[in-house]
Amino acid sequence: MLRRLLRTAAITASIALAAPAPTRAEVAAAPFDGSLQRLAEILGALHYLRNICGANEGLKWRNEMQSLVDAEAPGGDRRSRMIASFNRGYRGYQQTYRSCTPAADLVIRRYLEEGSKIAREMTARYAN
Repeated sequence: MLRRLLRTAAITASIALAAPAPTRAEVAAAPFDGSLQRLAEILGALHYLRNICGANEGLKWRNEMQSLVDAEAPGGDRRSRMIASFNRGYRGYQQTYRSCTPAADLVIRRYLEEGSKIAREMTARYAN
């Protein structure tokens, strides 16, 4: 009986040691994170496309993204996901467009509309 109890205790102890201990509390995802990530991707695309289409806006769209990240995700996984979305939007068009084309102008117009819509909807739904 004592042997069985010790065996059970040893098995329980080994299971407890095998389970990973939580390293830190992670901030829970906000209900609007999907929209934020889409907005970040749009900002990345605009940062690239507006530049090749001669908008002379410098770092306007990158700075907008930086403001969004600073306000919404000061650290951790949320911040990393937002930055990855921005970079995906930028790199996706960087690989496709080397110069401004009518298609690039169309994408810009559509993204400006979609980005404005996302911002309006998020403000209306989640602003205090």
